Amino acid sequence: MDKARRNLFDLEGRVAVITGGAGLLGQKHAEIIADAGGVPVLADTRLIRSEVRDREWGERFGASASDIQVDITQSDQVRGLLESILSRYGRVDILINNAANNPKVEATSDVPWSRLENFSLNQWAADLAVGLTGAFLCSQIIGSEMARRKRGVIVNVASDLAVIAPDQRLYRQEGFPNEQQPVKPVTYSVVKTGLIGLTRYLATYWADSGVRVNAVSPGGVYNGQPEAFVQRLANLIPMGRMANVDEYKGAILFLCSDASSYMTGANLIVDGGRSCW
Repeated sequence: MDKARRNLFDLEGRVAVITGGAGLLGQKHAEIIADAGGVPVLADTRLIRSEVRDREWGERFGASASDIQVDITQSDQVRGLLESILSRYGRVDILINNAANNPKVEATSDVPWSRLENFSLNQWAADLAVGLTGAFLCSQIIGSEMARRKRGVIVNVASDLAVIAPDQRLYRQEGFPNEQQPVKPVTYSVVKTGLIGLTRYLATYWADSGVRVNAVSPGGVYNGQPEAFVQRLANLIPMGRMANVDEYKGAILFLCSDASSYMTGANLIVDGGRSCW
């Protein structure tokens, strides 16, 4: 690769905040940021440094990386997050709104909580607080700092279920009547669809401030799910499989780097073709 092409994907010295950084994909986002020379800041309600050795931390995320404990549903804590980052690094260049509630879909009782008829207002509020309010607050507070500096990138992690409805047949379990079958919760679709709307709003709002805002809509990631579920989902995907855990790194790097410098307000769908059918 020649220098010009290499520079398109170079994030040398750029500071990237990744919400939901302790999660599976959050850590993968951090790895690709670090691999491209950037400095990942993994923000989550739980710290991960205590879960890995310092040597492994440095190898995965770089010596300058940090993890910060924060509740992104609280504006004062998000402001504190920004202050901590500016105090340590002096800048913030990238925000990846990755945090979301995504509880396991399973049949656990005679009254399955996930079905629309039974879905509680408390669960609705909790899911929207993390997935949408948290993304709004981080964008408002951290994005405003980027706009002040006239440079920055926001990437909202949506889902293939932001562009298609969940196929509830995927979650059916033998031995349960229809009214007790588990389903993908309504909030997941609402939150992920809302993130695309937030993307378009922010992209046009900050278009003259040097802040680009895009979304990425990944498909399902294989992470040890039951074989029956994996096969059902694979049958809905033209490529015939779920994503491997590292397969979204390229999309994240593209959206965060200058390789996508003329791209804003877009939703990059990376789902193995599922939404084509």
